[in-house]
Amino acid sequence: MKCEIIAVGTELLLGNIVNSNARYLSERLAELGIDVFYHTTVGDNMSRLQEVIQIALQRSDIIIATGGLGPTDDDITKEGVAEALGLKLVAHQESLDKIEDYFRKANRPMPDCNRKQGFIPEGSRVLENNNGTAPGILTEKNGKAVILLPGPPKEMTLMFEQLVYPYFKARSEHLIKSKTLRVVGVGESAIQERLQHIFDIQSNPTVAPYAKDGEVHLRITAKCHNDIEADNLLKDMEKQVQSILGENIYGYDEESLEYVVYQLLRSKKLTVSIAESCTGGLISSRLTNVSGVSEVLMNAIVTYSNQAKMKFLNVKEETLLKHGAVSAETAQEMALGIRIASNTDVGISVTGIAGPNGGTAEKPVGLFYIGLAIGDKVEAHRLCFPASREKVRWNAATSALDILRRELL
Repeated sequence: MKCEIIAVGTELLLGNIVNSNARYLSERLAELGIDVFYHTTVGDNMSRLQEVIQIALQRSDIIIATGGLGPTDDDITKEGVAEALGLKLVAHQESLDKIEDYFRKANRPMPDCNRKQGFIPEGSRVLENNNGTAPGILTEKNGKAVILLPGPPKEMTLMFEQLVYPYFKARSEHLIKSKTLRVVGVGESAIQERLQHIFDIQSNPTVAPYAKDGEVHLRITAKCHNDIEADNLLKDMEKQVQSILGENIYGYDEESLEYVVYQLLRSKKLTVSIAESCTGGLISSRLTNVSGVSEVLMNAIVTYSNQAKMKFLNVKEETLLKHGAVSAETAQEMALGIRIASNTDVGISVTGIAGPNGGTAEKPVGLFYIGLAIGDKVEAHRLCFPASREKVRWNAATSALDILRRELL
């Protein structure tokens, strides 16, 4: 089945809001074996909306439109679809009653314009909205399914999960299962090169790489008739990819790098402390996003100036004078200093040049050092990722977590 997603709203075209609905719907539809071939965005204009709908009816089996179901004059999705399908709009008493009840409970008079939300294309099925006043609509005609969903993501998501997903699942001939392998320490182009032979011959399952903020996600997708067949295909492909990428695969599906690091520390009963300079607390912030991390994270400190590095981490003045704040030697002393000061098993540090200013030929913007102290073992890692200040800081934090992960492995 071919599907097209139409987002209705001038605010989307102007960039006032992000079209998160299309991303969500595409992911969920893929799980059902429904191919989304087109994403279209159209403003609140009746002639252009009808043109988009007519094109979609010619090339797609399923059309899902989001937005434009409200009570105002610029909410025209329902009217445009009814016109395109040659259907009259008729009153749906249950929806009208529910809208009136909503305002009654809110102790507010119902504006007359809200009545339009209780009208639907003749012969359509109403999709009850349990999170707002605009009901959704499902219309089947000439072998096509046209589904209208509200624009607010919370309303749209709930309606899709409760009513639309089961509708499609009951009609789907296939089952789609996916597994995402999360990769760090290898760029997208390098992964493409290493897995090219797999990409060249893949059919079922498929492997698709996606670059994600300093890491790469590999989504393996199998299309089958049952769970067992899908699981076997996923497992076989995962083994092939694992044999090539090895420890660069740090986690699966929704597992974040910081969550994996937390689990490793917890399983080994180790505690960690962190000293940050150029990342300004980003490493510890990411770790503290993980529930329960207080079991392993004892202390974190931002020592941005040289004075702070000397005072709180016992970094030697001669080290800073001879090698500079951005150096392997300083990173090592920072890691050891925070480990000793916090009385933890592990100390990790980062110092670098985030930019956009401050770089030199010898120490360019994007250069950073990660220090790691475990017991009496102290080491430093030099990395350089020239980019914007935000990306340098994120990459430095990711690298620090990944270096710690690999050491724990």
